[in-house]
Amino acid sequence: FGAPTPIEIAVAGPNLTASRAHAEKIREKLLRVTALRDIQFGQSLDYPTVDVELNRERAGVLGVKVSDATRSLVAATASSRFTTPTYWADPISGVSYQIQVQVPQAKMNSLEEIKNVPVAARDGKTALLRSVANVSEGTMVGEYDRYNMQRLITITANISGADLGSVANQVMAAIKDAGEAPSKTRVDLRGQIVPMKQMFAGLKTGLLLAVVVIFLLLAAYYESAQLSLIVISTVPAVVAGVALALWVTNTTLNIQSFMGAIMSVGVAVANAILLVTFAERSRLGGLEAREAAVEGARSRLRPILMTSLAMIAGMIPMALGLGKGGEQIAPLGRAVIGGLMAATFATLLIVPSVFAIVRGHSNRKSASLDPNDPLSEHHTPEPAK
Repeated sequence: FGAPTPIEIAVAGPNLTASRAHAEKIREKLLRVTALRDIQFGQSLDYPTVDVELNRERAGVLGVKVSDATRSLVAATASSRFTTPTYWADPISGVSYQIQVQVPQAKMNSLEEIKNVPVAARDGKTALLRSVANVSEGTMVGEYDRYNMQRLITITANISGADLGSVANQVMAAIKDAGEAPSKTRVDLRGQIVPMKQMFAGLKTGLLLAVVVIFLLLAAYYESAQLSLIVISTVPAVVAGVALALWVTNTTLNIQSFMGAIMSVGVAVANAILLVTFAERSRLGGLEAREAAVEGARSRLRPILMTSLAMIAGMIPMALGLGKGGEQIAPLGRAVIGGLMAATFATLLIVPSVFAIVRGHSNRKSASLDPNDPLSEHHTPEPAK
């Protein structure tokens, strides 16, 4: 996802010194996260350098120009051989040859060698660099990275022995513990955490939309919001069963387990529709709501158990994670098993109770406005012929 490691933190701002100071604080906090490895800056911030500070007073006394010192250093440090075009004419053939002077790299292996570089002075004489300049070791930023025209510093880290979700929470806590960023400095968390959050947000929205769409379809089918709510009442049991199954099996919440939860919701709602349809039919036939709920559960007991147990049995091999790559889809099977077990219990015991309470004082007349519907209050019987 554009980052070299699963975890990447970018600190960007107009002041590179302030950005680095805040990045150092974040790095210190990240070192306390035991699941992170290879915590380091993505850029070379302390690239070794040799600093040459020319003493203009001494250079003027010796007749050394800044350009002469620069050309000598360039040739001596292998930066370039093309400082001043120099040609030599062969006296025999008259052919001109370009001459390039460069000090061998192996010779420049210490500060002393650089200090002893000869520099052109007045009257064709030479002077050593140490006579006109102060030479010392230093550091500088070896690489500048920019995003939206602002220089940034990145902190990268790998993950070991933990899942990305739990590490993401610890990383965000570490960023928060580092304190408030300097003025106009921005801290962005990048890598695999951002798409993971987007994925979970989409899955949560998808699960919520699925429940809402089911409710609307049932409301249109039953022509009653109460019956739709009774059917949807199995969804909390499914979610609780999935969460319990994942907790017992020490399984993370991921794409597979989310898919399993959505599958469980579909099967649980289908079973609840069967029970509620038969219970409502019995109630409209003259039974009290309590008796109709019991009758619906009794008549649909075998189909509901067969549907749930068949699907649970089919998911057991998947939940065990057998075979190559089995662990990747095992969360789906575990989520389905946990959700269906809880949903079956709720469908057979809780849904009838909810039905008896909600429909206990409901009218047996249909809410339909169709005059040809015999159950509607607006029904007009045809005159006898």
